[in-house]
Formats: sequence, structure tokens, C-alpha cells
Amino acid sequence: MEDVEVIVADNDSTDGSVEMLHQDFPNIRTTVLDRNYGFADGYNRALENVESEYYLLLNSDVEIRQKEWVKPMLEYMDKHPQTGACQPKLLSLKHPDEFEYAGGAGGFIDKYGYPFCRGRIFNVVEKDKGQYDDTVPLLWATGAALFVRAEDYWDAGGLDGRFFAHMEEIDLCWRIRTLGKSVVCIPQSTAYHLGGATLGKENPRKTFLNFRNNLLMLYKNLPEKDLHTVMRTKYWLDMLAAFVFLLKGETGNFKAVWRARKEFEQIQKDFADDRARNLSRSKTGHVPERKSYSILWQFYIKGHKTFKDLNPA
Repeated sequence: MEDVEVIVADNDSTDGSVEMLHQDFPNIRTTVLDRNYGFADGYNRALENVESEYYLLLNSDVEIRQKEWVKPMLEYMDKHPQTGACQPKLLSLKHPDEFEYAGGAGGFIDKYGYPFCRGRIFNVVEKDKGQYDDTVPLLWATGAALFVRAEDYWDAGGLDGRFFAHMEEIDLCWRIRTLGKSVVCIPQSTAYHLGGATLGKENPRKTFLNFRNNLLMLYKNLPEKDLHTVMRTKYWLDMLAAFVFLLKGETGNFKAVWRARKEFEQIQKDFADDRARNLSRSKTGHVPERKSYSILWQFYIKGHKTFKDLNPA
């Protein structure tokens, strides 16, 4: 597409990426950061210098096989000005007939903040049989390939750089959603994600970031009437998760959960202003894409392993 510009943001890499770009792709604009600011603030710093109606945040471990794959998302956003962000259907690079863990056909959270997708609930990943080829309201779109209106990105405050990585796109999309804009998946566009290229699923650093950032996200965005009940319940659910890690012999992940809880308690006060601002600007008292049920109960007790099981036609 003629009206698309490719910009590569380099987060202080040491593998010769910048030199390769300058040599092999001299026409591609590069933004070289002075240190690794993480996924979240790395994008913020790169996008500050980009003037465009839309941004497409694309991870380096995403492969595109579809010509003009941006076009369906662009056309949808042009026709629906109340949509703040969208994503393509995200499939697995290793298993192209399956959805990818990090986004599937778009995401939701349950009442306690656990994220899940159309096409993936916990570690159960479905094959793509066209069962989610409709466009429906979501709570969040994947950060691996996030197409977002620039005005809405900055109006919502951008990605929270303090998250560093993980949960930051859910936090951003939640804020966009409460400002009255919608988030959707455009299944006519597809992308293939390797997943876990930076941190594997069992890496204690990833466990720490996921647990800490989940608490920060909930604290920043939960309505006042839900905050105390959810956070009390979340404490016991986190303790249960830590105990499960210990039983499995994953002592690194066990310690990561405890460190996440401790750091959250230490830095929670630093996010009080963010919470107050988010609640004061909210235009939606209830976000239906934050589901009223517990996905843990639905998955482990009721045996609902797919999104279709949760939401039968």
C-alpha cells in the first residue's frame, strides 16, 4: 500500500540489527533508542516521532503472508470512527492452522482480570475453522499486531511504560474502551506469530511481569464498586497459583508470584493518580467485554474449554 510507512524502532539491540537495516534496507526509517525501554515505553518513545492517523504496532516475531493485509483493518477503521483499535486474526507461525496464544481472534477478561481469547483459553488453543470469523466487540486486541487510531492511543495515555512488558495492551485497550470507543478483530486480515521469542511461557521473569502487571491493570481500571472484592479474591487466587507452581517444582515461578505481590504493594500508591484519572474520564459504567463470570470456574469446574463453550449460539 502506497500510504503505509515502515518504521523500525530498535530497543538498544546488540545483534547488529541496526547495521543490517542500514545496509540492506536504507529507505526504512529507524528510531534507535539509547537503552531497552521495554515493549511499552519503547513504542511510546518511537511513536512520539510518528505523524499518522493510524499506528500499527507489529512485533518482530510476526510474519505476514497475506498481500495488503492492512487494507481490511484500515477500511473498517475508516468506516467506523467509534472504533479505537483492532487486530488481525492471529495464527500460530509453527502451527498455521491454529490460533496463536497471544491474541487469537481477540480478547476478553473475566471478573478477576484473567485474560482469554476467542480461540484460546489458558493453554487450550483451537484450530481455526472459521468459527470466529465475525467481528464482535472485544475488551483487548493483541499487542503483537495492534492497529490503533493515533488520536485514541494518545487520548487514552498510550501504553504504560511502567509495565515494561506484558498486559500493557490489555491495560491500554481497557482505557480506550472506557472512553467510549470499541475494540474489534478483523478476521479478513491474518498474521502469524511465533510467540515467546523474548520470554518463554515458563520464564520466571515473565511470570513476575504477568502477575504484577495484572494487579496494576486491575487497580488502574476497576470500577470502585468492584475494586476491594476483586483485589481480595485475587490475593487468594495468586496464592493458589504460587502453590501450584511449588507443587510442580517450579520454584522460580513460585518466587516470582511472591515478588510480584510484594512489588505491587510497594508501588500501588504511584498509580493512584492514574486510577483517579481513568475513573473520572470513563464514559461507560459497565464494560460488557469484562465478563461477569470466573474463567477459572468455567474452565476447571464446568469444563468449558473453548470460547464457544462459554458463549453457545
